[in-house]
Amino acid sequence: MKQTLSDSTSLVMEVRPSPSEFTVPENILRRLLVAANSYRLDEALELLTEAARTDRGRSALAYKDVLPAVLQLSRLLSSSSSVHPHLIFSTLRLLRNLCAGEIVNQNSFVRENGVEVVSIASSYVDLGSNSDYSFVRVGLQVFGNVSLGGEEHRTAVWDWHFPAVFLDIARIHKVEVFDPLCMVIYNCCKGRHERIRELSGVQGLPILIEIVRTASTVGFQEDWFKLLLSIICFEESHFLSLFSELRLVENAGNFKYGDNHFTMEQAFLLSTVAECLNKKMTEISVSNEFANCVLGILKVAVGVLDCVSKEKFGLPTGSAAIDVLGYSLTTLRDICARDEMLSSEKDSSAGVIESLLSAGLVELMLDLLRNLEPPAIIKKSIKQVESCENRKGYMSSNSLKVCPYKGFRRDIVGVIGNCLYRREHVQDEIRQNNGIPLLLQQCVTDEDNPFLREWGIWMVRNLLAGNAENQREVAELKVQGSVDLPEFAALGLQVVVDQSGRPKLVNVSADEKISGS
Repeated sequence: MKQTLSDSTSLVMEVRPSPSEFTVPENILRRLLVAANSYRLDEALELLTEAARTDRGRSALAYKDVLPAVLQLSRLLSSSSSVHPHLIFSTLRLLRNLCAGEIVNQNSFVRENGVEVVSIASSYVDLGSNSDYSFVRVGLQVFGNVSLGGEEHRTAVWDWHFPAVFLDIARIHKVEVFDPLCMVIYNCCKGRHERIRELSGVQGLPILIEIVRTASTVGFQEDWFKLLLSIICFEESHFLSLFSELRLVENAGNFKYGDNHFTMEQAFLLSTVAECLNKKMTEISVSNEFANCVLGILKVAVGVLDCVSKEKFGLPTGSAAIDVLGYSLTTLRDICARDEMLSSEKDSSAGVIESLLSAGLVELMLDLLRNLEPPAIIKKSIKQVESCENRKGYMSSNSLKVCPYKGFRRDIVGVIGNCLYRREHVQDEIRQNNGIPLLLQQCVTDEDNPFLREWGIWMVRNLLAGNAENQREVAELKVQGSVDLPEFAALGLQVVVDQSGRPKLVNVSADEKISGS
């Protein structure tokens, strides 16, 4: 015996708006109606969906073997010539709830070829420009729940979707689709190196490109995107390939010093990676490849300093090149802070930082500071600057660079300060490069660099701690001409102009030694 949805019997419902007849096999219909204790199919699906919201409800429905019946119903609805979107959507919602943490249902889903059924059902309705993509969203939520069941479940989901189906879905630039898509891909890739390589390879990169572009334009509401980026960029070191593919020019990987043709997608990617590192510093393992890649990007991005005016805004500024410069700098600052928080037994950060130091990180930071005009408070206090500009060895104010964003100087100081922490060879390198007076100059308040004074004091503390030579050099600095400012009095410092005409910040008394403690 079969019942139809167009009949007026108590076992079925009338489907609207289509009057077309749809036949439901009795074994499927009876199982659902009995499990829900209902006489109407639409009502039964709603009641079962509500019951499956709890662990107890899901377990009870698994015992009643409801999920296979729902899959069969969904398959029939999708293959029917009649259009019943409400019922299809109801089956998808019910399957999502049934597979939320219930291993019996998850196993049954894979065994009954649920991946194919849901994939067809979630794309059943013709999606136009006005669609809310709710079918696709719920279908992805089903796969996200199923993928948590185990490797067999993740394999079934991955093999069906990668790469073509994932790419089609990634091209739907809607946040309601974006978040569950990232969830599914993350669940399938976590702990599976071969899948991460596939996703970062020739077939998978277009998917990642679309994902980043969607996130940069419509945003995201959940953390799945960040989690996905973390395993791609940090754990597997595929950051450079993704960053390069987001460029607009050909030969994307061939960076050249001074080239500032970055894209907003690249800036967004780097800002998100920087945020991931900053907020989960004790959980993320940073590789040499990633760290040196960011340093390479920074060396390219500094070329923008030759063509920018003073910026009064912090990151993000809206300029791709400036944002790439800033976020690469803050990323390096946080990488260099890691060994302060993590033990050498637990993390390999010390080796990563030494690799950055060997690649010239400190030298680059010193050069950036030397080429910047002095902090405003010092610049305003130096007398007869114009007469000093023509002195030998002094860079004229016209050739000095300005901070491209609010906080640029502070971020440089932060990198140097973290590099100095408990590293005697870095302390010595600063002294040998005549950098001590330059670093002392940074211990001031500056409206264009919030918290510069605090970062400067941290940097100088690390510069002098346990280093007698550095302490002696600071104590023996000779005053060539000074400017007394109340702002420096509390620190025992003052601004001076040395023989080369450059402003310096030194301790008030040449006989007083600064303790490194």
